[in-house]
Amino acid sequence: MNQYDPKSLQFNLSGMGCWLTLLTTFLLLGSVGLGWLVNGFLVLIGLALIAPAIGWLGFRWWLRRNLVEDKCPVCTYEFTGFNGTNCRCPSCGEPLKVEQGHFNRLAPPGTIDVDAVEVSVQQLED
Repeated sequence: MNQYDPKSLQFNLSGMGCWLTLLTTFLLLGSVGLGWLVNGFLVLIGLALIAPAIGWLGFRWWLRRNLVEDKCPVCTYEFTGFNGTNCRCPSCGEPLKVEQGHFNRLAPPGTIDVDAVEVSVQQLED
């Protein structure tokens, strides 16, 4: 291969044509008095770049407020659910309602939910 061949010294400017055309169009619009159009286009480009970041931060904020991690009141299996929804425990299958950051049993109307307390034998003899 000949090192002094003039064809090997060419620059590849194929992608620059689009950017130069866009820059020339913006300069032409600005000089004619339509700078507000250029500014509006740049604002739209800026919003398109910033919107995903703001959306991601908003989604994380919403998730932190609504995602609840607690234990099942029946089998004490720890899992997550969304605040204000009904779900089932993945371990025991008990229907639960997520309220105020805790899981509560869903019982049919008229059911009385009782918590059992263990009493030792020595306390009964006293």
